[in-house]
Amino acid sequence: MNMDFLKRPSIPEDAVQYQLFLVHPDPSDAEAHERFLQQILQNILAEIAPLLVQYIWQHQAFNLRYHPEKGDVPAHLGGVTQFGDNVEDEWFIVYLLKHITRTFSDVAAVVYDNDGQFLLIEAAEHLPKWLDPDSSENRVFLFWGELHILPNRTHSGEVGWPRNSVPAVGQALEVLHSHTESCLAKQPICSALARRLDGYPDKIQQNFHRVHCYVPAGIAVVLSRRPDLISPAVSAFYLRDPVDLQACRTFRTFPPDTRVMTSAKFTRCLYAQLQQQSFVPDRRSGFTLPGRSHPQYRAHELGMKLAHGFEILCSKSGQSSSEKEASVSSNPLWRGFLDSLKKNGYFKGELEGSIRYKDLMTSAESFFRQSVTSTHRPDIQNPGQEVMNVLEDASYSLEELKNQEAHLPPEDSDAWLDISPQELERLLEERGGRGVSDGTRKTPQPDEELQEEEAGYSLIAVTKGMKNFINAVSSHEGAEIPRSCLAEPFSYDPDAVTSALDRLLGSKDDELDSDDFEDDDDEGNDVNDDEEVQNGESQEQAGAEALDNLRKYMDEMDQELQSTNIGKSFAQNNRASNKADASKSSSSASRSELVEEEIQPLDVDLNLVSNLLESLASQAGLAGPASNLLQSLGIHIPPDADQS
Repeated sequence: MNMDFLKRPSIPEDAVQYQLFLVHPDPSDAEAHERFLQQILQNILAEIAPLLVQYIWQHQAFNLRYHPEKGDVPAHLGGVTQFGDNVEDEWFIVYLLKHITRTFSDVAAVVYDNDGQFLLIEAAEHLPKWLDPDSSENRVFLFWGELHILPNRTHSGEVGWPRNSVPAVGQALEVLHSHTESCLAKQPICSALARRLDGYPDKIQQNFHRVHCYVPAGIAVVLSRRPDLISPAVSAFYLRDPVDLQACRTFRTFPPDTRVMTSAKFTRCLYAQLQQQSFVPDRRSGFTLPGRSHPQYRAHELGMKLAHGFEILCSKSGQSSSEKEASVSSNPLWRGFLDSLKKNGYFKGELEGSIRYKDLMTSAESFFRQSVTSTHRPDIQNPGQEVMNVLEDASYSLEELKNQEAHLPPEDSDAWLDISPQELERLLEERGGRGVSDGTRKTPQPDEELQEEEAGYSLIAVTKGMKNFINAVSSHEGAEIPRSCLAEPFSYDPDAVTSALDRLLGSKDDELDSDDFEDDDDEGNDVNDDEEVQNGESQEQAGAEALDNLRKYMDEMDQELQSTNIGKSFAQNNRASNKADASKSSSSASRSELVEEEIQPLDVDLNLVSNLLESLASQAGLAGPASNLLQSLGIHIPPDADQS
């Protein structure tokens, strides 16, 4: 197997890397190829700009730049985004790549993180058996807005690539271009990916959380001009250290006596990070909080934390005015990017020079600066200096800001921070893929819900699910959960079983010890095929004798165990229990008669269910082997109502 992919540079744990390739490049003219990719880059950025200019990234923004050909990797557009604690940024990038490949039909995208092909992880239950981390390298693409996987080629002339070798990127793109339909992933795989991306692009607005904050006037102005700067401010507060807090003793940049009430827009992740941290400000800072019963206590607390974050950012700016970043207008790509924005109707008919036009232009410049001009890492810019630049360019009136307090938009509810056990169970079921088939979840009617509960709580379903699990054939890599209740029945070779019992028990009634096993193995290895054919009848007779010996052995063991209490731990069928009751009530029954009484078979299903329920009860609602196994089988057992 080609192991060149092991030479790929390692990706940080909280980062995602993406690449855009031309599926049918012209390698004859490298300069023309580069110009074509640069033109596509401008068109792509103009296409996705309306989605990104208002987006707030957790740490780094989506960014693309031209990468020349290197080794067997052709020239392409690519980038790396570090998403920090907000994994939604990673999946938003996947949505962007699907949107790009759907709009630009000659472009295929590759995306992966430190886990590798995480798109396949999302659809792991539906992948073919041959597809694993070793065989998926350079096989998975987003093309025409859908997931494509190069098939496994087992014979010459078939479409795909052998699983025991890794195709080069150019070879994989050639197969993808020539046999697009054959490479399209199966419907269950595409549906699993579609469920994870369900809701975009509307989900972008749903992920925002708007809340009132009591902040210094300068911060209110910065947030009105550059809402995206709230992310580095929250990170600065969230990751603060004692050295950072030294700058928050005096608050030279954002004095607390200029505080006003304003509306701030967070992502849910940023809001949770700021809200959940407990912090008491330094007495010398001038920040005082009202009592917790005060109706605006949360606004004061959030504003105080934001002020500390922005003050820490500005204390680290350390950049003189002569070192300010060059204007984006000096970038040769800016003019083409701006023209593409105008063609796509980005400015929404606003007159050039109007307030709304200027706000849209500021957002476009910020997006262009983050996504294009940062040639290596989009976070190398100094966010503290950007805050200072906004303050220098903005003119504001404290009185005017106070007048705006009466016209603030309403706050969003933060009830999503508290998840009930039922809601958590529903989310886990959705993530497990149960009850969701086409990406939409049907709301059951009361009668349907009762039927679903009865079906899910059926003890018959428990026994059937366990039997299917036991009968499913698994490999050496581990147990496999049957995908349906109609799993293939367990098959075996009767002759092989008879032969194994013969070697184990021998053909005579004498007792066995460890030497007998070794001798039997040696003798079995010396038998040739001709003798086996000639002595077929004798082998059948020996097999029958071996089974008789096994039955005798089991009967003797049952008789010995009958005098112990081990049988009381198992439940027998009704017939057995009735006989036992009758025998106990009879005064004429003797102990010898009880021993000679026929041993009744056990009720296997009843013992299985009772033991599982007992194991579930001992878990006390926590995770354990019984609940994990039943959940993986799609069986839901209600909590024990009897707490005694």
